[in-house]
Amino acid sequence: MRYRFFQILFTTTAFIFIQDISIKAQESIKLSLASCRDMALSQSESLQQAEHKYEQSRLDRKIANTAFLPKFDASATGTYVFPDIDMMGMDLRMRGMYMAGITLTQPLYAGGKILTGKKLSKLGESIAAEQKRMTMMDVLVEADNAYWTLIAVRQKVKMLDSYKEQMDSLYTQVKTAVDAGLATENELLRIEASRSDILYQMQKARNGEDLCRMSLCRITGVDAQTKLELTDTTICVKEPGLLAADINGRPELNLLKHQMDATQKQIQMSRADMLPTVGLVAGYAYYGNIKLNSMVDAGNGTMVPYSQEFRDGIGAVMLSVKIPIFQWGANLKKVKKAKLDFKNAELEFNKNSRLMNLEAQSALKNVYDGYQLIKTAETGLKQAEENLRVTNNKYNVSMALLTDLLDAQSQWKQAKSNLIEAQTQYKIYETEYLRATGRLNQELSPDL
Repeated sequence: MRYRFFQILFTTTAFIFIQDISIKAQESIKLSLASCRDMALSQSESLQQAEHKYEQSRLDRKIANTAFLPKFDASATGTYVFPDIDMMGMDLRMRGMYMAGITLTQPLYAGGKILTGKKLSKLGESIAAEQKRMTMMDVLVEADNAYWTLIAVRQKVKMLDSYKEQMDSLYTQVKTAVDAGLATENELLRIEASRSDILYQMQKARNGEDLCRMSLCRITGVDAQTKLELTDTTICVKEPGLLAADINGRPELNLLKHQMDATQKQIQMSRADMLPTVGLVAGYAYYGNIKLNSMVDAGNGTMVPYSQEFRDGIGAVMLSVKIPIFQWGANLKKVKKAKLDFKNAELEFNKNSRLMNLEAQSALKNVYDGYQLIKTAETGLKQAEENLRVTNNKYNVSMALLTDLLDAQSQWKQAKSNLIEAQTQYKIYETEYLRATGRLNQELSPDL
């Protein structure tokens, strides 16, 4: 009986726990475009990796700055030497000899390597910052595309619902006419075929909506079963102002510039191998437990043992100069190789800058063309709505055929769908233009 009680208790607790998880998984959250961007940036693994690389570059810069400072090293040595060393009748005993000291090393001149290394570390930090900004823009583009696509699919679902209501109303009207002998069964079958096609399209649209929702859940880092309530229920579009295809703010362009600078610094680093290096070394060491044993004459030919222990400290200062004389031309070849790397970086910059200019111009053209496409779609929708209204009125007074009404409804559906697609594509073009010109950031940009 007691076992049965605990079994029931465990089963009930597990059921409540699973039910709680299911409820949480089905929770809905409100999501605006701004919050969608924030959530996508906060959970992006790629952006976190870029942030870590940026922090690494900052540490590299700090490490490079320490090359100007003196280095302190401490050492301690213990030695046991056997047998004793014979030194002209005396025994030098170093059993347990020890030595401890400290060394200071200060580079004075390294052919410009230290200063060039510091400049390279600054370039590395700038490169990591641009890479981070580029990753952030990629995340924002993905978030914007998923957000507006989900809105577009949901609008198409609503449009199909309205289309279905029209067809259901027409089906009821024709069925009444068929029952009264005023219409043929062929007309009713044609409407039923249209209704079946609408149901098929609605099912596809709802499946697409669910896939878009799960994609947006993945991007924002929430559970795949979470219901999303998008605050932007409609797509608002304003006429774009005067835009320019300026790519100076693009992180990719800045990366190429930094790459050129880095290869130029590598030429200086290669030349530094051909120059002398000067360093200052200062040290102090303390040694002890070194004994000298011998026999000395105490007078009258009497020999007595004598022992002396050495325990003292010693300091030294050294100036080191190293001059490369002959390395079979290896250093000169390194300089030539670095110069070729710089030329390749220049060619890469010229090639990619032209491509980025073309990309920005294409994005600019897409924004203007996309807006004109919206205006055309709006005109088409107004004409389709008016055609549907007129045809429906004529059909009600038996002045138009059923096929004319079905065609008018189909034209309205296509015109509405065209407008939704044009508005969505314009929003995507808008984001792509901001990315192509380097103006896309976390904050929502003002109207173009």
